[in-house]
Order: sequence, then C-alpha cells, then structure tokens
Amino acid sequence: MAVFQSKKFRGTTDANTFAAKYRALMAKHPFLLFGLPFMSLIIAGSFVLTPATAVRYEKHDRRVRQLTREEELGIGKSGRRVNMKDEYYRLAAKDLDNWEQKRVKRLPGESDGVL
Repeated sequence: MAVFQSKKFRGTTDANTFAAKYRALMAKHPFLLFGLPFMSLIIAGSFVLTPATAVRYEKHDRRVRQLTREEELGIGKSGRRVNMKDEYYRLAAKDLDNWEQKRVKRLPGESDGVL
C-alpha cells in the first residue's frame, strides 16, 4: 500500500508569491504573524469604540434627565403653574356631595358594556 505525503504539492509559480512566503513563515512563527496582529486589532478597536459609546450614553443622558418637583408639576398642555395648596382648596370648594353620574356617549356599533 502506498503512503501519501503529508505536504501538499505546490507548483513553482506559487512558490514565489507573497502568500506562499507568508504561509511558510506562519508555520514557523504562528503567534508573531497571526496572534499578535489579531490581539492588537482587538485592543485598538476597544480604544476606538470607547469614545463612540460615551457619545451614545451622553446623548441618552441629555434626553432623559431627572426633573425637579416644580418642573414635574409644570409639565402639561395648559402650561400653568400648579401649586398643591391651590389645588387642594379648589377641590374643597366644590360641592362633592351633589353630583350626578352620566354615561359616556358611545360610537355607533360599539358595545356599551351593559349586560
């Protein structure tokens, strides 16, 4: 039975190319020619992407920020300043014992919820 060679056949035209020389050197020094460039690329990418990520989070912080209590109460369509004491006395001035329940007018064909 014939024994096959473990080396692949490479023609004379491929022997002088850059790829063939690189492949031969890579077999001798794999970390220096593959591992080191790969690791340096990952580390450089980390340094490049850090400012981009910081910009993203700064934009998010500008959009979402904490409001003070006064700003929170002032947000609304009316735009009037709200004071909790005024609101309390306005509600207390209303006659809360005299009220009538009214049904909301339904759209045609909409169920009114009565069984």
